[in-house]
Amino acid sequence: MNSSNKPRTSILDKPLSKGKGDVSLSCFALLFSEVVQYSQNKSSTVVELQNRLHSLGYNVGSKIIDLYFVRERNAKREIKLLNILLFVKSTLWKALFGKEADKLEHSNDDENTYYLMEKEPIVNKFISVPRDKGSLNCAVFVAGIVESVLVGTGFAAKVTAHWHKGTTYMVKFDDAVVARDKQLEDR
Repeated sequence: MNSSNKPRTSILDKPLSKGKGDVSLSCFALLFSEVVQYSQNKSSTVVELQNRLHSLGYNVGSKIIDLYFVRERNAKREIKLLNILLFVKSTLWKALFGKEADKLEHSNDDENTYYLMEKEPIVNKFISVPRDKGSLNCAVFVAGIVESVLVGTGFAAKVTAHWHKGTTYMVKFDDAVVARDKQLEDR
């Protein structure tokens, strides 16, 4: 059989697990640095810059939903709160950063709040923050990705990034999501 007669497989048809390692760390660092610089040029305050990065991350997250839940999981989605959080901590994190997130904790004070922790997020590793923007945490980009994945899979939440033990992503679910999860547990 002639090699020109073989059907070609598109990169879009390959499983995500086969695509790991296609982008070098230095390439990612350069591209993300450009994203931050572009966002910084469009912003006048740190809050505005972080909002832009969060919004860009949110757009990325919406594409990830398509990749994972449609192609990889045959449209099977999680319905339990803890399962989607474990998906984010392990599967999503491995796909994005090649490793699991460091820690997942439930808040002692608020049943709607969870914390996802990462000691040294890759998005902060190669960014030098000017003194006038000392509170900038580029991990808000990742917070946007996580928020989009949660919202897009039916777990309405707000995700923010904070400097605490490295970076802590605070995931605050809507009351309706927690109530729905309690109903599922009671069945």
